Amino acid sequence: MQGVTRVVLAEDEVLLREGLVALLARFGFDVLDAVGTAPALVDAVRAHRPDLVVTDIRMPPRHRDDGLRAAVELRAEQPGLAVVVLSQHVQPEYASALLASADGRRVGYLLKDRVAEVTEFVDNLRTVVGGGTVVDPDVVRRLLHRPRDPLAALSAREREVLVLVAEGRSNAAIAGRLHVTEAAVGKHIGNILAKLGLPPDDGTNRRVLATLTYLRADATWSAKPV
Repeated sequence: MQGVTRVVLAEDEVLLREGLVALLARFGFDVLDAVGTAPALVDAVRAHRPDLVVTDIRMPPRHRDDGLRAAVELRAEQPGLAVVVLSQHVQPEYASALLASADGRRVGYLLKDRVAEVTEFVDNLRTVVGGGTVVDPDVVRRLLHRPRDPLAALSAREREVLVLVAEGRSNAAIAGRLHVTEAAVGKHIGNILAKLGLPPDDGTNRRVLATLTYLRADATWSAKPV
């Protein structure tokens, strides 16, 4: 991309934010805005329409993955927007969504503690703005070793039944809710237990184990909007 690269920066640590502003200015970037929260990042990008966003992950208001969620949202709105995540953390779910957006072009995911050279960092930013992709090897390893979704083998109907089981409903109550027979519910539950690999007679309550599997999977895999 020719001309000066226009940047919006998001980092909640004030000293680091100011340091990055000075660094980017030194290398010829035009920092349009530097903010400390995810909502402010979204507002700044919508207002300024920059060429590049550089953002941390864990920022207010929740201090969790707010910055990464905002980046995913902004890429959905503006597929051509270059985004570089600069963080100490790897968030596999939203990292995958970010890296898959806009055909994986003009996106980067770098880890703060692995940035050894300022010039290399700046070169990575320019690579992303120019249409490339830059991902730290540690991020790649984490994404490749994500745990398998234990619910992936379930059909849509089986997932519905499992949710109702997790709510503590009886077979009769599930049948009434889904407008099917109890026999059909029993068959679905049998399939669910088999697909989740829960043994048929091990002295434990398999419905409880199925519920725990569902809750763990939901906490790990669900993606909520910003």
